Amino acid sequence: MPAMMDASTPQVWREEGPLGRWLSAWWRPPMLAQAVSLVWSFDGVVHTARERVFPDGAVELIVQLGARHRSVLDDGFRNGYPALCFSGLRSAPEVVEAPEGRTVVVGVRLTPLGAQAVLRGAHTEAGNLTLDLEAALGAAARELADALADARGPVAQLQAAARWVAARCRAAPPADPSVAWVCAQIECSRGRVPIGALCERAGLSPTRLPARFKAQVGVTPKHYARIARFRHALELLGHAPAAPSLAAVAADAGYADQPHFNAEFRAFAGMSPGAYLQARRYPNSPSLAEGG
Repeated sequence: MPAMMDASTPQVWREEGPLGRWLSAWWRPPMLAQAVSLVWSFDGVVHTARERVFPDGAVELIVQLGARHRSVLDDGFRNGYPALCFSGLRSAPEVVEAPEGRTVVVGVRLTPLGAQAVLRGAHTEAGNLTLDLEAALGAAARELADALADARGPVAQLQAAARWVAARCRAAPPADPSVAWVCAQIECSRGRVPIGALCERAGLSPTRLPARFKAQVGVTPKHYARIARFRHALELLGHAPAAPSLAAVAADAGYADQPHFNAEFRAFAGMSPGAYLQARRYPNSPSLAEGG
């Protein structure tokens, strides 16, 4: 449940309320701005074990330093995560179940360019999946886990994770400049830029750019733009007044009309915008607390 506020320097926040009690830290390392959107840690107990998380256009590395979380599938089956794992780009919501008692987790939220540098392409086959990080990176994953286990306190954990990512990025091949440019344009426009115009400006054909983009990001530019637009809609809803105009949110997020917004929101969230507004959110996060 990483926070969504500004964190250009490491921030620590303590929460105690109906959803649980925990110590959380988060950081957006300025020196890793192109590779990392957030480094976060969580140490505590949640009273509502299940959390619904949504597509956000990021690839996430997760190190569990204690009891492990599980994914709750549609049929109710619980699939345990490896202690060291990573999730690919999500196009659908996922329900995550925390273990009983105290949990300690550190996460690194990577941009597509950061994921390519750190994971060397392993993320492109991990869409909507959570896979074993050690199986993908071997000794490098164990080095990350050891560094986090040795860190004293949440800020030290964030710094250790950032150093590990920085070392991986320094050793990585250069990013494809056309893919990097298209990613930046989609992010800056929050998914509202026409993909055809990007192809033309990048000097690539409408078939060549999507193929090159998907090979390094894991989805096509059009799909990535849809995720970016949905993420912006979640941010607007999260900061909206008690009874926001959904038509206004749809327009601000760049949807053609409210029916288009409703359909896209259901596709990515598994619920309507109205149902999302009525659900319980974790503090400073778009994630929902679910019963059961």
